[in-house]
Amino acid sequence: MSQDKLDTYFQEWQAREAAAEAMIPMIGQLYRKYNVVTSIYGRALVNRSVIRILKDHRFVRKVEETELAVEDTHALLDAMLKLNLGPAHVDVGKLAVKFKQENAGRDVEAFLRDELAEVVGQYQESSQGGEPQDVVLYGFGRIGRLVARILVEKAGGGSLLRLRAIVVRGQGSAADLEKRASLLRRDSVHGPFQGTISVDVENNAMMINGNYVQIIYSDAPDQIDYTQYGIDKAVVVDNTGKWRDEAGLGLHLKAKGVARALLTAPGKGDIKNIVFGINDDEISAEDQVLSAASCTTNAIVPVLKAINDKFGIHHGHVETVHAYTNDQNLIDNYHKAERRGRSAPLNMVLTETGAAKAVAKALPELKGKLTGNAIRVPTPNVSMAILNLTLEKETQVEEMNEYLRWTSLYSPMQKQIDYVDSPEVVSSDFVGNRHAGIVDGKATIISGQQAVLYVWYDNEFGYSCQVVRILQKISNVDFKVFPQDR
Repeated sequence: MSQDKLDTYFQEWQAREAAAEAMIPMIGQLYRKYNVVTSIYGRALVNRSVIRILKDHRFVRKVEETELAVEDTHALLDAMLKLNLGPAHVDVGKLAVKFKQENAGRDVEAFLRDELAEVVGQYQESSQGGEPQDVVLYGFGRIGRLVARILVEKAGGGSLLRLRAIVVRGQGSAADLEKRASLLRRDSVHGPFQGTISVDVENNAMMINGNYVQIIYSDAPDQIDYTQYGIDKAVVVDNTGKWRDEAGLGLHLKAKGVARALLTAPGKGDIKNIVFGINDDEISAEDQVLSAASCTTNAIVPVLKAINDKFGIHHGHVETVHAYTNDQNLIDNYHKAERRGRSAPLNMVLTETGAAKAVAKALPELKGKLTGNAIRVPTPNVSMAILNLTLEKETQVEEMNEYLRWTSLYSPMQKQIDYVDSPEVVSSDFVGNRHAGIVDGKATIISGQQAVLYVWYDNEFGYSCQVVRILQKISNVDFKVFPQDR
């Protein structure tokens, strides 16, 4: 190949880099001034690098079989800044493809005025689309720290969720605060925190990307007075798993300044187990205690619903291949549960899961149709659910995969279901994936009415994203979404 040809390739790459770099301040202004969150086929653009933006454009060619140039989305962003938009979530990737396919002679601004008509000219400097909601994290383990990261990340623009306090056990000290800040700052699985964290030892607080977060030491949920810290009508996210029933979680409601409690584990008794995107419409204003169910339930329920809606499920078995958790032992030692006392990093450990039975709480139509079991394996994060299903209708691999791919892109469950068809992906590729579950199309097996599907899920981060979505729901954080998917 000639040197001129090589130079041309590199010059084209540099031009794309420059265009993507020019998009970053536009994305930031839409986010921070107008409370407009932009994305490309569900992949958020806010606070993303130049290379990440280019990769998201590349992804569109695989999805739509058409090239999406950075210049296309740049033109849309430039036009959006002139429209004084109200709060919204806008998928500029989908809009750019739609514009190329059906602009009917309109220029970009005229096209956007039609597509975004509900929010054009709706910008109000004092309005963010609702009232800010105080959030308290009770417990600061794996899920607590990830929820904190997500809340702080979203606070940079128009998110109405405000992380105000973190409650931990023990007595406060400078060393304790520094250790907890360090655990938030550095994570062996999810990498470094994107931002800065400083510690206010005198006031028992952390400053996290400009968010002042009170650290409260307490062993009793009902003994805390949050109002003394200026916190009121807060949602307490209980990450401890210590209390799972109405009586135990009800202790949070006895604390001054608390309006609701959300459990990041399966709830017991009559507590509603919510899988966002599936049964969050069951949440009522009277529900003071809710559960976000389990990571596995969140991973499998959206996929099961999609399959049941299209093909029907007669019965099935769910086998979970799950990363080990803090509940297991590093080395062989006593544990009250069967087998979990054996060394987690050295063994595959057969154990139980309630995820299959829990499906019925979100999808009553599948009650009694599923069995389940689990194997804990020596990886620290990202799990897999194997769905072995007998369908009511016969199908083929191509039909099933195309349906699930479409569902991941255009259905109301597009934030819950992702789809991948690469023959080379492994578990670590899904660390940080924000979906509840990711269907591995290459692994799908179909024989008539028998179907076997493999669903990856980041049992820490993907689940934490689902928790935050419930927080947004119960806090009436609701934005117009564009475009309206087909």
